[in-house]
Amino acid sequence: MDKPQTNSTIESLKSRLHQFLETLDSIEPETADLQDIDHLISMIDELEEQMDKIKTDN
Repeated sequence: MDKPQTNSTIESLKSRLHQFLETLDSIEPETADLQDIDHLISMIDELEEQMDKIKTDN
């Protein structure tokens, strides 16, 4: 993969991680339900897929 595309992919990953952290901060532990937890797990899975893609493309 060429350098500009790698940088773009990493910036996308950083953005998605930032979204995850904002979502995590917005959830109240006392009122979190299964749907909130499933959403967080889904976001983590997406982040993992993006990281794996970066690893295999390098």
